[in-house]
Amino acid sequence: MDSSTATSLWDELVGTQTDPDLWVVIATLVAALAVVVPQGLWRLSRNTITIAHEGGHGLVALLTGRQLTGIRLHSDTSGLTVSRGKPHGLGMILTAAAGYTAPPLLGLGGAALLGAGRITLLLWLATALLLAMLVMIRNAYGALTVVLTGGTFVVVSWLAGPQVQAAFAYAVVWFLLLGGVRPAFELQAKRARGGAGDSDADQLSRLTHVPAGLWLFLFHAVSLCSLIGGGRWLLSV
Repeated sequence: MDSSTATSLWDELVGTQTDPDLWVVIATLVAALAVVVPQGLWRLSRNTITIAHEGGHGLVALLTGRQLTGIRLHSDTSGLTVSRGKPHGLGMILTAAAGYTAPPLLGLGGAALLGAGRITLLLWLATALLLAMLVMIRNAYGALTVVLTGGTFVVVSWLAGPQVQAAFAYAVVWFLLLGGVRPAFELQAKRARGGAGDSDADQLSRLTHVPAGLWLFLFHAVSLCSLIGGGRWLLSV
């Protein structure tokens, strides 16, 4: 790669791209709803939310000084992130709280980038995060899921035209915002039936002596506020 090519790639990365038409933004919103609302499609698409969920645990574990030992993603859309460190304290609390809040917050951050016209930067950042996560995956299904997801971002980033890239980026962000809302409601329903006794909310309750219901309220608040704020950015094209 010569210097002119590198400069061109850098300019594209840090530069801004043209916003898509409003109808494209609406169409990607509808497409995201179509894979989040129906149970059958959600059963498949929820794997992507699990990637963001477990990635959130892993990233915050590292940021708080814990030793991340591995991440596993399962075909039933559950996941497990294992880190070493004190079994209590602020680092453990933040790590446990990062799972359900990660997808909507990633969606909110993505919406901010798209609102600023940084489509290419969003795609490349997402690809880099997926590659970094792949290193920590410890099971075959998890590796396959992350490779397929990351490969999709690579193909779109390098081979698709600007309009396709924009539509893909908006669809991904809408999906994170909308898909980030549903898991907290699913967890609430499971807990109402007496299940999910070792959920993130219950772990946080044991760590902080704050009722699990209040942690569920936090998950709801983060996801719904992210959806509202991110939606406003996405629709302001």
